[in-house]
Amino acid sequence: MVDTTFSRVDMAKYAIEVLRKKVPALKVKRYTVPGIKDVAVAAKRLLDEGCDGVITLGWVGPTMTDKFSYLAYSIALQMLQINYGKHIIDVTVHEDETDDPRKLKEIAVQRAKEHAENLALLILKGPQALTGLAGTGQRQGWPDVGPL
Repeated sequence: MVDTTFSRVDMAKYAIEVLRKKVPALKVKRYTVPGIKDVAVAAKRLLDEGCDGVITLGWVGPTMTDKFSYLAYSIALQMLQINYGKHIIDVTVHEDETDDPRKLKEIAVQRAKEHAENLALLILKGPQALTGLAGTGQRQGWPDVGPL
């Protein structure tokens, strides 16, 4: 679990609660860094230590600079996944998703919990764990939109 001090919500706390409930025997390591540009190296260190997967919890500010930082962060995480052949579940909240601070917190908490459930399923059931949900319009942090 990699999170940041830049985040305005302690998303890791909620993700860890879900993981411990779903997979009680799971060992969870938490690594907190200043911001999203520091997340990739933390995720790499966890993978080097033998972690089977990583959840990254990023928070992106509303400026164009923040969005460019997010792009670099996202590409770095994709490269780690390719190089290690392990899942990195990216849980990112963009501060401009809503102007309502209460709604923003709700989005962050729900997104962290729902992605933690996804990782728990992958750990417990393997690569086919989410196949039954394919094409169902799942949205983490927002209401599901359903299939077409």
